[in-house]
Amino acid sequence: MWSLGTWMLQAALCCVLLQTVLPSARGLNMCMSGSATSCEECLLIHPSCAWCAQEDFGRGRSLTSRCDFSQNLLKRGCDEHFIEYPTSSINVLQNIPLSSKGSGSTQYDVVQIMPQKISLSLRPGDQTWFSLQVRQVEDYPVDLYYLMDLSLSMKDDLDTIRNLGTKLAHEMGKLTSNFRLGFGSFVDKNMSPFSYMAPKYQENPCNGYKLFPNCVPSFGFRHILSLTDKVDRFNEEVQKQMVSRNRDAPEGGFDAILQAAVCKEKIGWRKEALHLLVFATDDVPHLALDGRLGGLVHPHDGQCHLNDNNEYSASTKMDYPSLALLGEKLAENNIFLNFAVTKRLYVIYKNFTALIPGTTVEILDQDSKNVIQLIIAAYNNIRSKVELSVWDHPEDLSLSFTATCQDGNPLPGLRKCADLKIGDTVSFNVSVEARSCPPRGTDRRFTIKPVGFKDRLEVAVDYECDCGCSRNAQNNSVICSSIGTYNCGTCQCEPGYLGARCECQEGETSNMFLSACRESEGKQICSGRGECSCNQCLCYESEFGKIYGSFCECDDFSCARHKGILCSGHGECHCGECKCHAGYIGDNCNCSTETSGCISDDGQMCSGRGSCVCGRCQCTEPGAFGETCEKCPTCPDACGTKRECIECRLFNSGRLADNETCQRQCKDHIIPVETLKTDEPGAVLCLYKTDDDCVMKFTYSEHASGQSILSALKEPECVRGPDALMVLVAVVGSILLVGLLLLAAWKLVITIHDRREFARFQSARSRARYEMASNPLYKHPISTHFVETDFSMYSKSYNGGLH
Repeated sequence: MWSLGTWMLQAALCCVLLQTVLPSARGLNMCMSGSATSCEECLLIHPSCAWCAQEDFGRGRSLTSRCDFSQNLLKRGCDEHFIEYPTSSINVLQNIPLSSKGSGSTQYDVVQIMPQKISLSLRPGDQTWFSLQVRQVEDYPVDLYYLMDLSLSMKDDLDTIRNLGTKLAHEMGKLTSNFRLGFGSFVDKNMSPFSYMAPKYQENPCNGYKLFPNCVPSFGFRHILSLTDKVDRFNEEVQKQMVSRNRDAPEGGFDAILQAAVCKEKIGWRKEALHLLVFATDDVPHLALDGRLGGLVHPHDGQCHLNDNNEYSASTKMDYPSLALLGEKLAENNIFLNFAVTKRLYVIYKNFTALIPGTTVEILDQDSKNVIQLIIAAYNNIRSKVELSVWDHPEDLSLSFTATCQDGNPLPGLRKCADLKIGDTVSFNVSVEARSCPPRGTDRRFTIKPVGFKDRLEVAVDYECDCGCSRNAQNNSVICSSIGTYNCGTCQCEPGYLGARCECQEGETSNMFLSACRESEGKQICSGRGECSCNQCLCYESEFGKIYGSFCECDDFSCARHKGILCSGHGECHCGECKCHAGYIGDNCNCSTETSGCISDDGQMCSGRGSCVCGRCQCTEPGAFGETCEKCPTCPDACGTKRECIECRLFNSGRLADNETCQRQCKDHIIPVETLKTDEPGAVLCLYKTDDDCVMKFTYSEHASGQSILSALKEPECVRGPDALMVLVAVVGSILLVGLLLLAAWKLVITIHDRREFARFQSARSRARYEMASNPLYKHPISTHFVETDFSMYSKSYNGGLH
């Protein structure tokens, strides 16, 4: 963390550098080009300007030459002790160290902000810094007031919370050893058209209502139990409560919130405790001006109106309070408001939180079953962030903040830190600049306090607008020809007289005087916008503004404009150039340096998809849009970003599962579905692998209203991976099976072939029709041959041949 001394040293170095750089700018000396004819006017031109009060300084030069950079004045012969050059300074008046614990003997002296009192001495236009540290101490006392809607639709919720006190005290005991609980209820104004006013409904507004025939008369707000550590009393009082019935859908909850905030004594809020107001309802509230429907034209006065019966007595006399009044009273009494509402009302109340500082919203089940988890979540959400607010901010002071959160990185333009753990210390560096000088004797002070904290930093402001030499002014001084006042080295002449020593009267001219009224040879006398009188230019008046300067060369209306407004309304026109107020830059001062509006919910600048230009995000990632470039279905990291919200919102897993920022960062509407539709136009299909090797699918699209819609499968798709042994057995079995099949096929082919050959043989055999003798394969052992001669023919037998 950067200490106060470190920042003061840096501020001093910046001032030295500024003084070194500015005089070296060629062609620009804002001190001498101004219209300063007195020490006080010189100091207002720029914080780097100084005045020489030496009597014989600058003889023969124009009066404005006494106003210059201090280095130039020294070079031109002005003694150092005659130079008027006040600077801004800081004085720490009270700086008690931060506490480490909120309970025990020190609970009434707990310090969560340091320092506690400082005084600033500011020179207009000069920027100075101071640092403050804030810590959410451990075991801090907690006052919780449960404010419940007791209209008829909340009957099942009333049944659920009858034993809330004991359970809540047990859970809160894990967070703090000093816990007190209170209870109040509300319905609506008991008048037409907000409630049933017919005679038969006076005692029982549920008369004739078949589903629930008996209920108590309608009422605005009723304080039932003051804050107490006896939680059994809470259970007893809740057991006695009965619901009522009003006529229209909206309720009178804002009346109840304001009374619970401002009736400090009756509610029992402790100064040294964290104040948490839980507002449970299932419908929208009536807002300011709704009361006119019933003839209530008087706006709410913001005061406590609880009678002796602890009921809101002005319910039928004044209108409902405005959001601005609610925010003011909640902040004034250091109360954190938590809206516990049903899901259909979440967006409406979420919009309220943007208008009421220090408020959060949580989704309440239809029967309030999750109310304890909701309260714990709200408490953790409150204790995980620190946001600064400024009270009684003087209009002529410009403040800018730089937050240094738990990661140690400075965040310019940011005045809050989130994702903190109890006991963390964060620091904020505050830049202060006075834009003008208030009337003499005006007391200026303001307060910086973290939202919902009792601790505060009180800042007293003194303005360095006067020169020390003015205390020695001489009326009718001889130096001024006895017709003027000698003050800080110059003469302030009586009307009708001019000159460095009041030696001339108006209307006197000469060539010597005329030459002193030209900026350079060949230029017009007094730039054509004034008259030369006694070596001085008297500038003409203009309907557009002021013409000034030694040669009437400057004016305060020729600067750049934005939308027709000179210097955008965020700067002063000085001699044709806009001098921007702190927090603005640019030729026409239309560019804000505030970056808090560019910080996305995850703490990144423009969600990491763009740059912050003039306080607004310019998205550079193709397909990105939104105020902080947070919407980008087609971005490469879109699925990864939304995955974390799916994990924490649906399955309570992932990086954000144990982080209180899940609800804050994941505001998208998530719809669990059985079957995912991927053919919707503009929807991007996202897939990721879970830790147990399942595949999760969801689609991401943007609704026409600007809300991000995530449709996700209720359960990931899981496919078991193959078992190695089973795979081995299957492969070996397959090989054996294929081998057996091949052998069987080969055997079958051989068998078929043999059978065909055998059948062919049998067929040939059956067709044979011959005797053994005629068998050509058989030869008889005896052969007979016939020999023909000339004499006779004879035969001769032989064995085996012819002899």
